[in-house]
Amino acid sequence: MTADSVSPLPRSSAPREAPAAVTAMVRLIRDSWAKSEPYIADISQFFYGMLFTLAPTTRDFFPINMEIQRGRLVRALVHIVQMVDRPDDLAPFLRQLGRDHRKFGVVPRHYEAVGTALLASLKNHLGPQWTPEVERAWAEAFTIAARAMQDAAASDTNPPSWSATVVEHRRLTWDLALVRLVPDQPVPYHPGQYVSVEVPQRPRLWRYLSPANAPREDGGIEFHVRAIDGGWVSRAIVSHTQPGDVWRLGPPLGRMTVDRESSRGVLMVAGGTGITPLRAILDHLALWGENPKTHLFYGGPAREDLYDLEELRALAATNPWLTVTPVVERGGDVPGYEQGTLAEAVTRYGSWPGHDILVSGSPAMIRATVSRMLVAGSALHQIQYDPFTID
Repeated sequence: MTADSVSPLPRSSAPREAPAAVTAMVRLIRDSWAKSEPYIADISQFFYGMLFTLAPTTRDFFPINMEIQRGRLVRALVHIVQMVDRPDDLAPFLRQLGRDHRKFGVVPRHYEAVGTALLASLKNHLGPQWTPEVERAWAEAFTIAARAMQDAAASDTNPPSWSATVVEHRRLTWDLALVRLVPDQPVPYHPGQYVSVEVPQRPRLWRYLSPANAPREDGGIEFHVRAIDGGWVSRAIVSHTQPGDVWRLGPPLGRMTVDRESSRGVLMVAGGTGITPLRAILDHLALWGENPKTHLFYGGPAREDLYDLEELRALAATNPWLTVTPVVERGGDVPGYEQGTLAEAVTRYGSWPGHDILVSGSPAMIRATVSRMLVAGSALHQIQYDPFTID
């Protein structure tokens, strides 16, 4: 899975209502950010200049070419502080994020520098609109987020990162590669989670990928990576990775899962390489003879984009609890295929009451599918989808 903005987190139950004071704080943050967002390039430039002045060692956390980094961190920080009124979503995300940042060697003073630089860059742009009330709202929200991340980092006993050696690199299509690695010690991920990776061809450019297999006894992890236009890391992986390369893997992130003990059915919706976390879950479920009835819709623009379809069909042939429906947006009527977007295909079957719904793919695909399902009558608490950042 590769993706360019942070997407909302899944909800497993109805969210708690935020206190009025928190709601007012977030309203100030969102209103002030709406005035600033069109100028993200200028804000980001000021932010990094201030950060590297306050904490020069943080420069080593970022790639040499900062042009491909600008805007990413600022947008992520803003996304986090805007979620302060959604504690059920934000708390587990921040705990995972805090553990993930251990791979950089982040310490408390770095959080202080980031917070100071963020507020200073917003103040520099907003001018008179940066009131004491707005400043207090941003400072309180960032403090809440930073404290949660630091507490999680301090309590984690796992390594900050893992080294993994590439043992296989194979092109599945001209722009898609399968990469199999063996870590120096097992990575404690659950099927459906994702990890950040750093490859030797692109040092300090961390990107998120989802393992396509459940954990194995030998610790081997399989990734499916598609080269994205302008994607520095994905293109390097597809074109230049070779056996013997050593990658770094960050701590596992994400909460997508299937409860085998539940009586509810499962709906999975996957676009392109978004199949990988769902494939890992299916790989895990296949260890048992009985599982919740699971219906997977696997889609893409054309038939050739469904690169993993035959493997999934083979899995379904030996596991009667699994149904696989391929979906293509173009190519005419093809027997056994649904036509249209994944959002259109899934909602033709209704609102899927009594099902847990997992959605994985590009940010645009997730937004379109979730929005259409909500309109069709699905409840938000039924739907799981994870945040990720774009290559």
